Amino acid sequence: MELKTCNPKTGIYPATSDYVHALEVLDPNRFLFVSGTMGLDQEGIAGTSLEIQLELIWSNIQVILSSANMTVQNIVRVTSYLRDASYAEVNQSARVKALAGRIIPTTTIVVTTLVSDWMVETEIIAAA
Repeated sequence: MELKTCNPKTGIYPATSDYVHALEVLDPNRFLFVSGTMGLDQEGIAGTSLEIQLELIWSNIQVILSSANMTVQNIVRVTSYLRDASYAEVNQSARVKALAGRIIPTTTIVVTTLVSDWMVETEIIAAA
């Protein structure tokens, strides 16, 4: 599988250092679509802070990826759902850390969560 970043230089607003307009996946053998993953521990209890929930989310995502013989290096798309817009910077930092600086297409949406303890939910697409 080969990945090709698509960041046009004209006719569109510029991409920032942690953002890419598009990522082309060339010749993938398989895709993994991961449901929205919450910051819950193994007993299903939400972390007590945004930072803990984000750590749990990325740990949970790594477990899911591992079950498909993938790693965070296979992630080609991230969508995060935040309960509050003020969570955006902490969420961004957690994503950048979890992906070890890899820049992939991302979207963050502010929503009302299904359970009041859930501060953030993240879904991914991975390819191999």
